[in-house]
Amino acid sequence: MTVETVSARSDALEDLLGDDAESLLEHTCRGIPKERLMLPGPDHTDRAWGDSDRKPGVLVNLERLHGHGRLADTGYLSILPVDQGVEHSAAASFAPNPGYFDPAKIVELAVEGGCNAVASTLGALGSVARRWAHRIPFIVKLNHNETLTYPNDYSQVLFARVEQAWDMGAAAVGATIYFGNEDGNRELVEISEAFHHAHELGMATILWCYLRNQAFKKDGTDYHAAADLTGQANHLGVTIEADVVKQKIATNNGGYRAIGFGHTSDLVYGELVTDHPIDLVRWQVVNCYAGRVSMINSGGSSKGKGDLAAAVRTAVINKRAGGSGLISGRKAFQRPMAEGVELLNAIQDVYLDPAVTIA
Repeated sequence: MTVETVSARSDALEDLLGDDAESLLEHTCRGIPKERLMLPGPDHTDRAWGDSDRKPGVLVNLERLHGHGRLADTGYLSILPVDQGVEHSAAASFAPNPGYFDPAKIVELAVEGGCNAVASTLGALGSVARRWAHRIPFIVKLNHNETLTYPNDYSQVLFARVEQAWDMGAAAVGATIYFGNEDGNRELVEISEAFHHAHELGMATILWCYLRNQAFKKDGTDYHAAADLTGQANHLGVTIEADVVKQKIATNNGGYRAIGFGHTSDLVYGELVTDHPIDLVRWQVVNCYAGRVSMINSGGSSKGKGDLAAAVRTAVINKRAGGSGLISGRKAFQRPMAEGVELLNAIQDVYLDPAVTIA
């Protein structure tokens, strides 16, 4: 990579970040300094899991995930997730670009976009497994919150068995737990058992550590993405041996205090965690065993014209906080494939750019 290339990328990056460029690119985390973290790198699997109880097959599959696509052997992950047809309805997900009703197009986008892996439903990946499972790592999402039941009760239900993912050659299984939800304890036990079984068979595990409770909205402010609450969700997720945690990027703090429940520390509100977006995400990362478990942030819903800038901004915050990458779906597949590839590549370029350092 030439100096001219780095300079050009940095200029383009600053244009995309706009008025936030200086704040995001020059911030230093002082409450939780980077030296306290296990940072992503080419040898992450060895450093994180070499002394663990993970079986050799799990390490092989973690290396498969980290060794594929444009971010291969960097320690970073760029994953295309397409389970929204169940989670949000097929109409809401695919009507903007009906070509992606075909699972082959989903996997093709992940391949053309240089992703490390593609995550989707049992049915979608199973329908094209013989053609694609050896060409890009598969992540089979085991459970979903289907939205046809009325009224919807926000309950994650198993749609697939671990053995079915193993049979199609998947590198990993994924699952969601709605922490804070009245059904959360059932999901916690269920997915803990599924992850244990996946590890026994040699597959890696990825947990969507989401919050879900109407009480987490207080006085007009939504704390579902609060650093203190999502950080604790991450800590619960790594406790059941998730190898990778997926989390919404933190947008505020003070959920415990605003809602008035649980246990926290005054240090989380100022001394260790400021209101800077990189500090907020740093708290999410440190709760993943200080970075030993890779934390990837979700890319969020597609808003249209500003998606590229929003995705790059999220990637910069995640990388500088010590995170391990982005999992971005609707921003990529709800547009023509060439534009989806461009967006995925722009995200990946952040992690390939040496000018974007750890804060």
